[in-house]
Amino acid sequence: MSNVVVLDNGGGLIKAGQGGERNPAVVIPNCLYRPLTSKKFLHPTTTLSSTTEDLTSAAIRRPIDRGYLINLDLQRDIWSHLFTSLLHVTPSSSSLLLTEALFSVPSIQRSTDELVFEDFGFNSLYVADSPSLVHLYEASRRPYGLVSEAQCSLVVDCGFSFTHAAPVFQNFTVNYGVKRIDLGGKALTNYLKELVSYRSVNVMDETFIMDDVKEKLCFVSVDVDRDLQVARKRGNDNLFRCTYVLPDGVIHTKGYVKDPEAAQRHRILTDGATPSRAVETKKDTDHLEVMEKNEERKRVDLTKNEFDLTNERFLVPEMIFQPADLGMNEAGLAECIVRAVNACHPFLHPVLFQSIILTGGSTLFPRFAERLEKDLRPLVPDDYQVKITTQEDPILGVWRGGSLLASSPEYESMCVTKAEYEELGSARCRRRFFH
Repeated sequence: MSNVVVLDNGGGLIKAGQGGERNPAVVIPNCLYRPLTSKKFLHPTTTLSSTTEDLTSAAIRRPIDRGYLINLDLQRDIWSHLFTSLLHVTPSSSSLLLTEALFSVPSIQRSTDELVFEDFGFNSLYVADSPSLVHLYEASRRPYGLVSEAQCSLVVDCGFSFTHAAPVFQNFTVNYGVKRIDLGGKALTNYLKELVSYRSVNVMDETFIMDDVKEKLCFVSVDVDRDLQVARKRGNDNLFRCTYVLPDGVIHTKGYVKDPEAAQRHRILTDGATPSRAVETKKDTDHLEVMEKNEERKRVDLTKNEFDLTNERFLVPEMIFQPADLGMNEAGLAECIVRAVNACHPFLHPVLFQSIILTGGSTLFPRFAERLEKDLRPLVPDDYQVKITTQEDPILGVWRGGSLLASSPEYESMCVTKAEYEELGSARCRRRFFH
């Protein structure tokens, strides 16, 4: 097929481009936003982290909530802007490869099909789920690796709305083995907003700013008890303390980390290191430099609207590993993976534990894979190996798998055409996708 549009329609970001390309042409938030300086909602033309516009207290409207499409008119508006103004494609002469959330209900599937065929007029459609596309891409990257040889993997997708542990076999997601945690990037941002608002400054309306704080400053703790002790210390002994400066709307339209080097001091606390030993080592190397920066900080403190972060930096990602600590009736990620594997045939267990693939934006936290392996190892039989692979770009991994599928010779025969949709209806056509 000559022209295939690959659309990874995530709850947080839309990734879109032509099939066969390595990277998407467009990556934009799946929302409309209204800055304080505007009276109407605007279409983002780029990722909001790279825009120079002041997004302080910007209002947001999202078509997807908790992973599912709930506002069809809003999604139609966003897609129309995407296809006409950003991608410049003609739907009537194009095919669409669309990603959809696992276990989407039939009413949402019918609405999506109507949107694709009746409103935009694409000539054919293929609907895929994220885990199968991630598996396809990783298998193609390592043709002699275990994922490709066994045609079997366990995809852990930590997305915007959910976290899924999904076994994939022969390029198809094993639906009865999929396990889900109702936590994603949105919940982590909301929790960070609550912590900062309670302890420092009211930031409950600052979604875009707190997203930036989360991405730049949060990390996964390998030893929570030790890190909580370090976070209680005062002065330079506290390796986690760092300052984030909020935008002032005049000089700075975006927030920023006040001392980026101080924000990275937590990296010297390797697994098993004692806090005192790490602090002494650090003091010997940069004591004078820290003193100079402290003096510089004191001179500008009164002119900035800022707040400090300490244990919030690792307690927010900790939600994914220990949601029960926050009173949530959810299993942690390690236990979720074990349950997903145990739901499959015993012959697949050793292969699945050796081929765990991490994807999704929340897996970008530093030490995410290291912590997951530490939690997972005691739950796995001793004679099984545990191997965790993080995708080279967890945010674009699903789209790249879709681009690879769209350029394959079999793609055209897998699609549902507009004529078939008009003749048979949505329910009959959906059977072709094996969902």
